[in-house]
This record gives sequence, C-alpha cells and structure tokens, in this order.
Amino acid sequence: MKLLLLEDDEEVRDRVSRMLRAAGHVVDACRTGPDAIFLGTSEPYAVLILDRMVQGVDGLSVLKAIRAAGIQTPALFLTAMDEVVDRVEGLEAGADDYLVKPFAATELLARVNALGRRQALSQAVTHLKVADLELDLLKRTVTRAGKRIELQQQEYKLLEFLMRHAGEIVTRAMLLENVWSFHFEPGTNLIESHMSRLRAKVDRGFDRDLIHTVRGAGYRLDAQA
Repeated sequence: MKLLLLEDDEEVRDRVSRMLRAAGHVVDACRTGPDAIFLGTSEPYAVLILDRMVQGVDGLSVLKAIRAAGIQTPALFLTAMDEVVDRVEGLEAGADDYLVKPFAATELLARVNALGRRQALSQAVTHLKVADLELDLLKRTVTRAGKRIELQQQEYKLLEFLMRHAGEIVTRAMLLENVWSFHFEPGTNLIESHMSRLRAKVDRGFDRDLIHTVRGAGYRLDAQA
C-alpha cells in the first residue's frame, strides 16, 4: 500500500518509515502540516498516518483540510494526547483510528493493514440501498426519495455501517468499535447524540422511519420494521 506519514520527530519518522517499508509498503514521509496537506490532496494514498502534535499546522488541521477537499482516505492519528475528549475530537475531525504514543510497531502495522483492508472492502461495493434511502460510496452522497441529504463525517460512517447491516440488530459495542474505533466505553452519550442527528436527517419529513431503536439491544435500519 502507498502510505502518507506526517511526523515532525525525525527519529520517530525514520523508525516508523523503515518499519512500514520493511513490511512492503510505499511511504511518503513529511515533517510539516503544509507538506502533508499538499501530498494528501494531490497523491492517492491507501492510509494517512498523522501525528497530531506537529508544530505549526498540526495533524488535526491537516486532516480537516484533506477532508474539506472531499478526500476520504482512511486516517490514523498518532499522538501522546490520550484523554477521551482528545480521541473524540480526532475522530470527529474525520479520523478512522487513534493510536497513543508510545506504541508498539507491530500494533501500528496491524492497524494500518486493517484500515487498508477496510478501504478495499468499501471500494468493492459502490452503492448501498435500503427502501428509498441510497448511499453512493464513490461520490460519498446520500439521498432519500431522490432528495440529497447532507451528513457530517461521523454521521456518514454511522449510516454506512447501519446500511451494511440492514435488517440486523447493531449493538452499541459494534458501533463504538466500527464507527469510532473505540475499544472501550467512553461514558458519554456519543452514540445517542449522533443517532438523534442522523434520524432527524434521514427519517424526518418522510412517510416512514428506517432507523429503529431495539430496546435493550441496540439499533436496526429496516424498511419493514
């Protein structure tokens, strides 16, 4: 895979680059935010690996700029900022995963490979449809009954996961792990607030609801319920 690495610590940048290249990946490594934005918006990458705490234009700003350009390449943040609020901020900015420093090289490689596989799987299917709700994975657009629905990054990921599991009960743990890459309970109403906003956009004003709460179990996107 072709990877973009943003890391301003020369020793860490060289060590991570060598490890990724030894695993067979092609790595473009840079040390500044503007360089990462230029490369990230002009070259095709399988995964972005971004240090959050870069001087000047930091990793969070880099990802926001890349997402604003309409590029949805999977992104992994590397950072020493390990508070829940920091992780939520990064994921809300469009990151797909979060690895706290110091980290094991083997874990970084495993997470990068997982993001690459997820991207390949997403590209294999280009269109999802449930009743009159449609999601175009290539154009990153959502419509219902022909009406365009504008979603934020996490709302889009949440809806995509629900549509990929249409008719199935999706638990809170499944959503935390697959939409937010959380392998722990953050102790907030993160899911509930996003689900409420998503429902307002997807169901409000239409003749039937597609997103349903399954009490004590989770949620289900189902045209028949």
